[in-house]
Order: sequence, then C-alpha cells, then structure tokens
Amino acid sequence: MNLHSGARTFAVTSPVDGSIYATRSYVDGAAIEAAVARARAALPGWRRTPLAERLAILLRFGEEMKARAAPLADAVAWQIGRPLWQADETPRLALIGELLAGAAPETLADMPFPSDENIRRYARPVAGGLHLSICAWNYPTAMLGYLVTSPLAAGNVVIFKHSPQTPLIAELAEEAFRAAGGPEGVFQSLHLDHPDAERLIASGVFNAVNFIGSVNGGRRVHAAAAGTFTQVHLELGGKDPTYVRSDADLEAAVPLIAEGSYSNAGQSCCSVERIYVDRSIHDRFVEALVAETAKWSIGHPIGEKPMVGPVVRAVAADTIRGLTEGAVRAGAKRLMPQDGALKAAKLGAAYVAPEVLTGVDHSMQIMRDELFGPVACVQAVSGDDEAIRLVNDSDYGLSASIWTRDVERGVALLDEVEAGTVYLNRCDHADLYLPWGGIKNSGLGRTNGRAGLIEATAAKAYHVRSVIA
Repeated sequence: MNLHSGARTFAVTSPVDGSIYATRSYVDGAAIEAAVARARAALPGWRRTPLAERLAILLRFGEEMKARAAPLADAVAWQIGRPLWQADETPRLALIGELLAGAAPETLADMPFPSDENIRRYARPVAGGLHLSICAWNYPTAMLGYLVTSPLAAGNVVIFKHSPQTPLIAELAEEAFRAAGGPEGVFQSLHLDHPDAERLIASGVFNAVNFIGSVNGGRRVHAAAAGTFTQVHLELGGKDPTYVRSDADLEAAVPLIAEGSYSNAGQSCCSVERIYVDRSIHDRFVEALVAETAKWSIGHPIGEKPMVGPVVRAVAADTIRGLTEGAVRAGAKRLMPQDGALKAAKLGAAYVAPEVLTGVDHSMQIMRDELFGPVACVQAVSGDDEAIRLVNDSDYGLSASIWTRDVERGVALLDEVEAGTVYLNRCDHADLYLPWGGIKNSGLGRTNGRAGLIEATAAKAYHVRSVIA
C-alpha cells in the first residue's frame, strides 16, 4: 500500500485561547497494516455474532460513552470551542444506539419473496465487511452513531479516523468500546493523515468508506476510491435555505431560525445559511431577528456560560469575516449587537459574534459558498415562485425549510424543493427516525436508522429448493 513509516506528530490548537491543547502522532505504515489485519481477522466472528449480542455490546458502548461525558465534553469545548455547558453529546450518541437496537431486528430480518411448493425465496441483508469511517470535527461525539454504531450493528468491522482537530474523542471512544466488551479488532481508531487515508482507500482494502466532512474532502475520498468498486457514503456540506411566507407565525419562527443560524456558532452542515422572507413581512422579521440575535451572547466557552464560543480555527473566522465584509462592500447591511462585536474582538482571533446581514442576493459569494459561521443572511422575495427558485439555486441540497400556517400549501412547496431533508415549521434538525443525507454537492447515500442499516449491508438472495424432482 506504500504507506508512510516513522512517527509524524500533529498539534491540536485550541480556538479558545490559541494554545496547543494536545499533540499526537500519526500512525506509521506498519501500524496501519497491523490494524487492517486485525480487522480482517475479527470480521468473520463479529459477522457470525448473533444480532442481539452485537446490539447489547453497542448499547453498553453508549452507556460507557455517557460514563465518560465529562472528559468528552471537556475535549469538545477545548478542541472546537463549543461552550462547555453545551458540549455533552453522549445522550444523543446513546439514543442513536437505542433506536438502532429497536429497528435492527426488523430491518435486518430476512425479506420473503413469492415462493413455490418446493422453493423458498428470500433476501438477507448481510454485512459488507471492512469499513473505513472518517469523521468531521463539528459534532465529534454524536456522529459516532452514524459512523461507528450503525455499521457495527449491521455486522461490519470499522477502522475509524477522526479529524486531527478532535483526536481525543476517538481515543475515548475506542476505550469505551473495549470497556463495553467489544471484541479485539472490531472497532479501531487510528490517527491517519490524509495521504495515508487516501492511499488506503485507493488500495481497495475496504468494502465501504463512510465520510462526514467538507465537499473538498468528499471529492478526495470519491477520487481515491475510483476504480476500486468500494461503496462510498458521503455526508458533505450545505448551504441550507429557509423560506418565511407572509402567513408565517413570526413569534414562533424567529427564535427557531436564530437557533438554526447560530447554534454551534453556525458550524453545522444543516445550519440555516440563507433566509428568504416575503417582502410584506420582511422588516418585521428582520426587527424580530435582530432582537433575538442580541440574546445569543458570545464568550469564553469554559470560564463563562455563553450561547456561542469561538469558531473552530482563527483561519475559519477570517473566512467568515471576509465573506461578510465582501457582501457589505457589494451592498449588504450589517445589523449586529455592538457589544457582541466588541467582546469578540477582545476574546481572540477565532471569535465571531452572531449577526444579521440584510440586502444580500445571489450575486454575493456569501449566498453561494458554505459559510459555517454565525451570520444570518436575509433576502426579501416577492412570493412563493421567487422563493423556491432561489432556494433551489444552489450547488448544495442537504436540508431546507418553509414556515407557514398553511400546511397543505407548505407541503406542496416542499415537494418542489431540491434537498435530501425538508422541514415545515422547523429547521436545523437531524431527525433520528428519518434517513439523513443530501443531493448535489451535499453528498451520496443516506445514514441514520433503518436507511443507514440497509446501506451498511447488501441484499443476499437465497433460492432454497427442498426437493429435486
């Protein structure tokens, strides 16, 4: 596989204060090959393990992660800057496991087909084999549910690569899996650098690669797998829109849209990044949104209890500020609580205060490129036709939402929206009961629940003839 040898260290720079929070070493080629060998050796036994036993281990894994909630939350806060009081993702991870345990027996059961007197036909979902799962940094604990728990429940074995921004999460997860009674080689975390990960994928050693991350990262994974016939699942970025119709309940909608724009400092693939508002209510909506934005305090994520901490890196903050300033130069108007801006400047280079931007349009880069920051961009529209045209005028298609009291009309409009998940009177929510994934540059395939289990397997057809005439 022509992998690297020798130790190569990397550092985690905390956005909280710019300090080096941790240093780690990327694994060398010998360690990678040993991990692959262990995974291959573990696969037959794990695949043969009764489903109930696999699920019991994964439920214990969720509980072991909850037992490590404090160090995991601390690692999240220091590694990505989310306020400590919001940083515990273990309940969601455990809930994913619980829901999978409920859905798996039916989802992974044999599917009968029409049979004859001496012939029984059925299909059985069987594990594909060895999975490489690559995780983004922005929800570094919860996303283990999609990338680890789901493929393991289906009978696959997983080698896990976390973002170099959040390596401590991967280490704690592997420790928790062992404590839960997970067999040797079934789940392994490796600190892989990008070139080694790409070479591994290109070698064809994996049956599937599951990736959550940026569009550029997804393209590199897809390119590395070219010609290997490796199954590739990509959950990528978004430029998620919301449309507020003239009959929307603004009192209910505005706080939820603000949360969709600012939670996790806007660093979510399904954050609300484009807001289209009917012209007849535009000014009222903006006034309410600015008032709501003032409630989203910025501060030190450990020493204070703010709503928003820093974004993940100073360079990311520079990108957000650059896109915002470019929009202002092109005619947009900034509406920001001044004390938030002043405090952000004092706190450090990675801090970006929540703000509202009006007068934007699709000629501006901020309405086309993924922002990943706490900026609510509002554009006035003449009505449904213009709104849907602008909603769909994007290279992305992860999620989209519409706000209206007219449910029937709202659902009809959602039918016209190009996105993997659509919401009525809700936004920025990955529903654990529904398939999750996007279209266009937002990715390939679906994760979550039944859909995730099915995509982690292949249908093996059985034609059983009991009597030969």
